[in-house]
Amino acid sequence: MDVPDYTPVDAPVPQGEVVIERACTAQDLGPKLNRTAADVVHFLLQAGEMLTATHSLSDDMIELFAEDIGANIRLVDPGEEQEVELQKLLEMDANETPDGPLRPPVVTVMGHVDHGKTLLLDRIRNANVVEGEAGGITQHIGAYQVEHNNKRLTFLDTPGHEAFTAMRARGARATDIVILMVAADDGVMPQTIEAINHAKAAEVPILVAVNKIDRDNADPQKAIAGVAEHGLVPEAWGGDTIFQEVSALKNLGIEELLDHLLLLAEVEDLRSDPQGRATGVVLESNLNIGRGPVATVLVQRGTLRVGDPLVAGASWGRVRALLDDHGENVSEAGPSTPVQVLGLSDVADAGDVFVVAASEKLANRVASKREHWQRQSSLGREAHALSGGARLEDIFSQIQRGEAATLNMVVKADVNGSLEAVTESLRKLERNEVKIRFVHRGVGGITENDVALAAASNATILGFNVRPDRKARELAETEKVEVRSYEIIYKLLEDIEAAMLGMLTPEFDEVVTGEAEVREVFRVPRVGSVAGCFVLNGVIKRGSGVRFLRQGTIIWKGEISSLKRFAEDAREVAAGFECGIGLSNFQDLKQGDVIETFENRLVERSLDN
Repeated sequence: MDVPDYTPVDAPVPQGEVVIERACTAQDLGPKLNRTAADVVHFLLQAGEMLTATHSLSDDMIELFAEDIGANIRLVDPGEEQEVELQKLLEMDANETPDGPLRPPVVTVMGHVDHGKTLLLDRIRNANVVEGEAGGITQHIGAYQVEHNNKRLTFLDTPGHEAFTAMRARGARATDIVILMVAADDGVMPQTIEAINHAKAAEVPILVAVNKIDRDNADPQKAIAGVAEHGLVPEAWGGDTIFQEVSALKNLGIEELLDHLLLLAEVEDLRSDPQGRATGVVLESNLNIGRGPVATVLVQRGTLRVGDPLVAGASWGRVRALLDDHGENVSEAGPSTPVQVLGLSDVADAGDVFVVAASEKLANRVASKREHWQRQSSLGREAHALSGGARLEDIFSQIQRGEAATLNMVVKADVNGSLEAVTESLRKLERNEVKIRFVHRGVGGITENDVALAAASNATILGFNVRPDRKARELAETEKVEVRSYEIIYKLLEDIEAAMLGMLTPEFDEVVTGEAEVREVFRVPRVGSVAGCFVLNGVIKRGSGVRFLRQGTIIWKGEISSLKRFAEDAREVAAGFECGIGLSNFQDLKQGDVIETFENRLVERSLDN
């Protein structure tokens, strides 16, 4: 077939670099270069390429056409074009005002587990968060803002357990100053060294707080010498690191510590433009019943406002509400301000960078592309997982036979930071004869879908601070799917490691004895809130241990303080009956919540049961 000569259209070629997606069609390519789809098809026909306007073009075809008309192009992967557009917007904002006014310093508190980081923040912001943590160990990132000498400081509280190394690393990247907590009675410990390394990698100043100086066996000078061995030499010794002795318990040295922080911030001359497009980092995220996906973010540049179109990783949305660290609604948040964001389409990943986009349409397109590629990647992993692998209970027998084993797992957690920590910790347990494969990881309660996936892939379900609902539990029993729930991360790791090594020993296990749904909440004078419940299954007994669940997530654990059938006290209430339940030290009762009772029973745990 004779093809007429191609005559270039007499139209100006776009100036500068034009971003073109790989595998685009002639219909996509033409308008970007001030040409029509017919122009592209006609030119390629002359070059010997038989195609239509809707065929995907190869890199060579795109480059050939661009070269012919004299256009300067950059080929990017699908979805990256929107990323480039977002980046250009940010660069424009940065070029307009590169410095801006002074902003509050972002301070990260790091150190070994139980060296007093959270108690220090508790003293600074006069709020108790230690008691709410299982085992007294911080397991989520917290962000708080305080005022000292009429100046604001932002604090990030990162977990100290070694499982949360990744979260501490993320905190260091988001921070301006690091407070390194070292206990005067303990000295330098493994996580102390990790924290020093993270802070040095982030190239931020470090202020060392020597805590617990009130203890009888405290030796501050020994602790200081231990830190100095790792390159942080005190000013008193001729170095440039500030050391401050404190007692978080006795509230000693806290004022001096804050003074030092403000001095360091002044030297650092921290500035950021509050007028530009808001961008920052997601510190934590979770799925809140009633509010939907909630992300705790740190604004690093610009001002985030209610109504802004936002994209964070594969999540996007228009900001519906902003909550400050006291839970109060605010209309905007400037640089160095931590806020909770409501209105996202999905739970954002902790560590994601968030950006205010030019429009909801752009935010949606960027997030959709990211989600597509994430889904393609995870589908490949799931298909691989379905092709083999074993449950926890089968692992040891395979090892005994001299076979290499792969342990399939479905992991669910209450928030993204915990999910990341559990995943990374489990990966460290891998050995040559035992590999771990994650079939699925997610945030929220354990559902029927999780159990079905575990059954199909021969996987064990691990829950961290979450529980299966009744239907999920029943399906797990039917499908013989092993479900293990934990509230302390090192207990989870000990159990999995013990199972992998075949070292399970007799111990007490929690056995669910009953389940009741809250149908009404009554306010009783001098008593407080009492839950009017219907017992769904099992038997509810007075004095039983209780897990209080909201959409499968554990929000409180304690005991039943009172149990009534109509107006009479009852020792127990069986399934199918109504009752009134009073809980010890817990008043946040809502319709639809589930009260799950349990007993500790001595059981022989083995890999065969």
